[in-house]
Amino acid sequence: MTKKDKAYLAEGLLRLCADLAAIATLFEQPEEAVPKPAPAEDPPAAPAPEENTEHAPAPTPDPPAEPAPVPPAHPAKSVTYEEVRAILADKGYVPKEEMQYLRRLHHPFQGHPDSVKCPGIDCSTGSLGQGISVAVGMALGFKLKKMPNKVYAIVGDGESQEGICWEAFMSAANYKLDNLTVFIDKNGLQIDGPTDEVMCLGDLEAKMKAFGFATDVIDGHDFDQILAALDRGEEGKPHCIIANTIKGKGVSFMENAVGWHGKAPNAEQLEQARRDLGGK
Repeated sequence: MTKKDKAYLAEGLLRLCADLAAIATLFEQPEEAVPKPAPAEDPPAAPAPEENTEHAPAPTPDPPAEPAPVPPAHPAKSVTYEEVRAILADKGYVPKEEMQYLRRLHHPFQGHPDSVKCPGIDCSTGSLGQGISVAVGMALGFKLKKMPNKVYAIVGDGESQEGICWEAFMSAANYKLDNLTVFIDKNGLQIDGPTDEVMCLGDLEAKMKAFGFATDVIDGHDFDQILAALDRGEEGKPHCIIANTIKGKGVSFMENAVGWHGKAPNAEQLEQARRDLGGK
């Protein structure tokens, strides 16, 4: 190793140490510095049992009426973790007050879906492509158990640049998972810019057909087309529905704007968005 190489290595290590030190300070903050939801009130004490009375074990609380949604693999992509958060809060898995603590330590919606910290999340994910990989495993499991369940996965077009997605697609066709439907949200944008400029996907419909999927292409904003596509498919083949969409559809300052990939509007922008969407 030359002196110049050693100098580069030393400089890199110093930068790494500085980055680690900066990250460590996040965990050294006192707990009171991080807002936390108010603790739930203790339930009223049960009345004392009468003498010589036998008691059955406490009943298990009933689960929510509807199953928890399966999260996308990454919080900031075409199908975002924002939608999942809203569903979990609406269905009572997480207090709605937690919606304001996006990407904050010690809160359920700290960033990537976390099955330990966020009720209703069955699988912790992070890297792009993990959602479809989990979905293929679920669909295969149902097939092996001869269960009639169907599995639906939503994948971003930018996410589809990941090799892990194509391994999952190949596996789905190999195992003839006709109980799997994959939506690809094709809005042409990802966090780094237009997908055609970052890593062009080419003819996505032809690729999915070549990988053994029964494939439909629809307007992703047309509910009639979505419902009609869900009724299609072929026996022995997984089903792919490529949904052409517009990022930020209906909001004047968000449509086709890559800068809104993973940030929240301020109060003024929120009111404008509500007016654009016909709300109050």
